[in-house]
Amino acid sequence: MANFNGIAASEGIAVAKVFKLEEPNLTVKSDQVTDVEAEIIQFEAAIKKTVAELEKIKEKAKMSLGEANALIFDAHINMVTDPELKGQTIEKIRTDSMNAAFAFDGVANQFIAMFEGMDNAYFRERAADIKDVKKRLLSHLLGVALNDPSLIDEAVIVVAHDLTPSDTAGLNRQFVKGFVTNIGGRTSHSAIMARSLEIPAIVGMGAILEEATDGEQVILDGLTGTVILNPTVEQIKLYEEKRVDFEAMKKALQQLKDQPTMTCDGQQVELVANVGTPEDAKGAVAHGAEGIGLYRTEFLYMDRSELPTEEEQFVAYKAVLEAMQGKPVVVRTLDIGGDKALPYLQLPHEINPFLGYRAIRVCLDRQPLFNTQLRALLRASVYGKLCVMFPMIATLDEFKAAKQALLEAKAELLAEGVPVADDIQIGMMVEIPSAAIFADQFAKEVDFFSIGTNDLIQYAMAADRMSEKVAYLYQPYHPSILRLIKMVIDAAHQAGKWTGMCGEMAGDALAIPLLLGLGLDEFSMSATSILAARKQISHLSKKEMANLANEALNMQTMEEVVALVKNTATTF
Repeated sequence: MANFNGIAASEGIAVAKVFKLEEPNLTVKSDQVTDVEAEIIQFEAAIKKTVAELEKIKEKAKMSLGEANALIFDAHINMVTDPELKGQTIEKIRTDSMNAAFAFDGVANQFIAMFEGMDNAYFRERAADIKDVKKRLLSHLLGVALNDPSLIDEAVIVVAHDLTPSDTAGLNRQFVKGFVTNIGGRTSHSAIMARSLEIPAIVGMGAILEEATDGEQVILDGLTGTVILNPTVEQIKLYEEKRVDFEAMKKALQQLKDQPTMTCDGQQVELVANVGTPEDAKGAVAHGAEGIGLYRTEFLYMDRSELPTEEEQFVAYKAVLEAMQGKPVVVRTLDIGGDKALPYLQLPHEINPFLGYRAIRVCLDRQPLFNTQLRALLRASVYGKLCVMFPMIATLDEFKAAKQALLEAKAELLAEGVPVADDIQIGMMVEIPSAAIFADQFAKEVDFFSIGTNDLIQYAMAADRMSEKVAYLYQPYHPSILRLIKMVIDAAHQAGKWTGMCGEMAGDALAIPLLLGLGLDEFSMSATSILAARKQISHLSKKEMANLANEALNMQTMEEVVALVKNTATTF
């Protein structure tokens, strides 16, 4: 028996046999070739086979994961056919009379090393995509068959060093009860796809592949990030009961799916979902979301080599609005920069990108890019209840400029005879302390606020939330943070406007009583958290939570606030 801990990437509990998804032997040797042109023809044939294979995987992924998640394979196809990758490989074959496999392996490794050496977490995780492409193309050059997880025909938990998008797309939910990997984070493609498949997953486990044995029993606890190899009979029984309880709880919560979110003293709030793709919107409806509180449009721009067209964006926005069937959809305009970069935009390298050229700052500086997105949004507005919000607003002038750009795009479309909804709400994210402090003035211009606590907390506390050394300063319940949130909510209400929250704090069971007491109107969270939050709120009195929040505002430390909530407002 051995216990391991990693990053809980997708909720759930599973008990099954280990299925080790190990890499095949794709060792390449350097051989001199006499017929260089024949070697190049072989290389180009391998590219065609790889592209054809990826097209098939993409079609399968569309059925199991949805069209939006399947787009990653377009990015893989672009990598396989990338002129630089292909050109450099052919140059090595010609110049050094080198065999195709060795030439391609060397060039691909250079690309992988470049991405793995970057500071940006998003780019480091893209190295896994290049490895996936490299493995697939080398298998054709070497004539080696790859492991195919789609052939699994019994209940298993997949254990791997990493799961590529191709691997994940091939997982059969009927048999694959979950997966664990040595590496990865919550933003890796495998983690995102696991949540779409709604199977438990734990990533970043270190050396789990090396420790596991094919066929042995394993327990996966996606709630805590714990894996137990070769568990005892008693542990298996305990976790089977825990799994049954978890599934029963999920089933019981489904009774609340179509219910309004009401406190026990009759006050109503809205629980909405954070989504990144049109497919996610369908999941939000299934989990009882009363709308979309944050549609992250940057996912439309990632994993591709060029900007999405107006038509591509229009199709995606229309799909989300139609999926929500008239419920409000808050769309955040492009929030790129910081830890999210787009290679084809060639954003400048900055020492502190979180405080630099990002989000609305990029959009206002690059008006054609911004105009394309705004036109697509406005065209889609007639298919539902659209709300548009601008991220990273620091000054009133920025908000006015962004709003003016939207109004100009609307005028353009109307002049072209394109219909646009006349009831679009225009708001902003509050994630910069200056915006919270100045909320009373912003409230005169906006239709709503959405508080982005992930950034607001790190900016207010001057503590990078990704830095382990200052993690103790990332304090969502600190009275200073609660006061900033109260300033925003109060300013909105005094102006007759509403305030939502789309940061992680909105779905936190410990924060919900405080936010309810502070008067938050809309809680936006992961779709899978909605029903549990609805149940919790049904047991809370808004009047009592207001007293709780007022008491918390006057405390001195986060620890005091946490103790107050735990002692006063039982969480469910």
